[in-house]
Amino acid sequence: MRIYVCVKHVPDTAANIRIVNNMEYDREVKYVPNPYDEYGVEEAISLKEKHEVSEVVAICVGNEIAANTLKAVMAMGVDRSILIKTDEQFSSSALVAKALAKVIREDGQGDLIFMGKQSVDSEGMQTSYHLGVELGLPIVTGVVDFSLQGSTAIVQREIDGGARETLSVKTPCIIGATKGLNEPRFPKLPDILKAKRKKIEIIDLSTLQIVDDAECRLANLEPVEERSNARILEGSVEDVVNSLVKILREEEKVI
Repeated sequence: MRIYVCVKHVPDTAANIRIVNNMEYDREVKYVPNPYDEYGVEEAISLKEKHEVSEVVAICVGNEIAANTLKAVMAMGVDRSILIKTDEQFSSSALVAKALAKVIREDGQGDLIFMGKQSVDSEGMQTSYHLGVELGLPIVTGVVDFSLQGSTAIVQREIDGGARETLSVKTPCIIGATKGLNEPRFPKLPDILKAKRKKIEIIDLSTLQIVDDAECRLANLEPVEERSNARILEGSVEDVVNSLVKILREEEKVI
């Protein structure tokens, strides 16, 4: 059994992001593996420790610095990695999925493909669905519990109202992981040093000869305006309601 994990190279959520030329953000900030993808990495590694898994392979679409993200997940226990190199910062979900699908097919079809339910930068939540279409595989996203019974995956996902639904999915399939599935491990120093000797294969996106026919493209980036400080409205219920309506109408202009 081979497991693939799709990992995105994203800015740290604590980083101070600065927009450049209205079309990208400053690259001189700390980058990390997408946190949602780390749940997928952890689940893949745990499966390897419990089942007969030949290898866990991480794939990332990003620039050359994204190799650091791949080194980070290899330190967690991933066996080898593939970097699909591109300098484009906001590649469309459709293009990324086509690239991932082509590389996975050429590398060797996996029995399971893990990824996060979304990325913390663009938050499009579309790549997993595009990948499912490209590979012709079933997909379940928002997964908070996973077990493997032979060639069937038993998963739970959260739905409206905090309820959970349980699904059985035939493998090969795509699993979109989210918080609650597990607790990603912190690599120890020996694992970090060992990861430096693991293989990262680099494939230039342009060599894959993929047609980018995405119908949705980034037009502009702009920072979110700083919100005003919170205010506490005092007085009777009538006074508070009147004050709130006045604020919404005259200041926030939402009614």
